[in-house]
Amino acid sequence: MASASETAPSRAPFFIDTHCHLDAAEFDADRDAVYARAVDAGVAIQIVPAISRDNFAAVVATCERYPGSLPAWGMHPMLIDVHRPEHLADLRAQIEAQRPVAVGEIGLDLFVRDLDAATQEYFYVEQLKIAQEFDLPVLLHCRRANDEILKHLRKTRVCGGIAHAFNGSPQQANEFIKLGFKLGFGGAFTWPRANNLRRLAVDLPLDAIVLETDSPDIPPVWVGHGRNAPGELPLIAKELATLRGVSVEVIAETTTQTAKTLFRLD
Repeated sequence: MASASETAPSRAPFFIDTHCHLDAAEFDADRDAVYARAVDAGVAIQIVPAISRDNFAAVVATCERYPGSLPAWGMHPMLIDVHRPEHLADLRAQIEAQRPVAVGEIGLDLFVRDLDAATQEYFYVEQLKIAQEFDLPVLLHCRRANDEILKHLRKTRVCGGIAHAFNGSPQQANEFIKLGFKLGFGGAFTWPRANNLRRLAVDLPLDAIVLETDSPDIPPVWVGHGRNAPGELPLIAKELATLRGVSVEVIAETTTQTAKTLFRLD
């Protein structure tokens, strides 16, 4: 049964896409149109995470061109063949030059077998230390690595963040929440066979959930295997509203306020 806070109507929907790679090459041909469609749909803010030192400039250019696009600086665990220890100094310098809303995208990926776990762990831990130093939340890539991610979060405490594309157990979700984290939900839970994610989408406290697209990746079911885009976020919110038996306005208001608080956008 929905709580009172989940049933009260609200103003027109306003959304924050908490994880959107708007700088990605997949949008080079029509980025202006993609952005305009998102804004027209009510997605007024998009958080754009960097993935390596080499794409800091692309994220800067994207965020300067598109109002409401806000940067996060980080080094993705799947690009450990690109990262070098000296790039950590570049990350620190980038944060000092243009303060982001978060450090990200960082974390661990234990799904891809040929990614060296020790190297991933090194860059993850060092970036946690940087987030701690600058008092910034983190955007976590946690594919098949929730327990390992949590282990280091307990050792190197940060001010919170998002477990991006969360797909763990209820127990793991609760451990993230205890540490001040929110769980990122996007296109993956819209697929009918995503039983675990759909249960979590219903059972987790609504104020523990934020919305994301991970554009151009993780498309929702209606996009199929095509390119995802931030303009899909309202339909993702509608799917969440249907599962929880509440209005899309409640989903928009609650998830937006959660994201604004996390990123200190109030």
